[in-house]
Amino acid sequence: MPTVDLARPARALAIGAHPDDIEFGCGATLAKWSQAGCEVSLLVCTDGSKGTWDADADIAALAARRQSEQSRAAERLGVTGEVRFLGETDGELHATMTLRSRVARAIRELRPDVVLGHDPFKRWRLHPDHRAAGFLCMDAVVAARDPHFYREQLSEHGLAHHRPDELLLFECEAPDHFERVDRAQIYAKVESLLAHESQFESTHGISGDDDGAQADAFSAGVFEKCRAAGVRAGVGHAEAFKRVENV
Repeated sequence: MPTVDLARPARALAIGAHPDDIEFGCGATLAKWSQAGCEVSLLVCTDGSKGTWDADADIAALAARRQSEQSRAAERLGVTGEVRFLGETDGELHATMTLRSRVARAIRELRPDVVLGHDPFKRWRLHPDHRAAGFLCMDAVVAARDPHFYREQLSEHGLAHHRPDELLLFECEAPDHFERVDRAQIYAKVESLLAHESQFESTHGISGDDDGAQADAFSAGVFEKCRAAGVRAGVGHAEAFKRVENV
């Protein structure tokens, strides 16, 4: 049987491949927890520099714009923790030992009760960055919790190892946990996604030339996905996750 609603964590960390991935995957849940007093932080792995269909785009300007959009989206979710960027090149993310160390350090510094990330095991997942970010998230949780990984972090930087209580994976194929969300929290998710204006054409399907009809359709699609997840959970609206227990 699926589980519904974790106890509100004191701190949560969501790890995404690109700017906007976290909002798509768990934005309403983060809005709910933030509203309840949880300190939510975000870690974005890549610079989003390939996130356009414009072959002549200024890539450096796009990366800077996407970082600004991500910060604005976090504000719309009510995020009170940190928004961090690893800055890896979009499309070239790999679950290396070096990056595992950086993500594990973030977990040890931010000390989340719940970590959220991509499900790397979803079949036929197309984008390699989503797979890599999912594996980085899971590998770093293990490294952060055990004291013999990256001992220089403990000795040289004064960090203690940290074991999160829960790991929730979004974009999952076989969800077994649902976070109940209300319409206001879904609206916060929509508004956070609409902060990513550089993605309107490529990801959101919004061209900006139809008096808002496409934006309305995008919003309706977000609400419908939460409604469908709520049906599976036996609640009104929800976001779906794979819950990894015994972290």
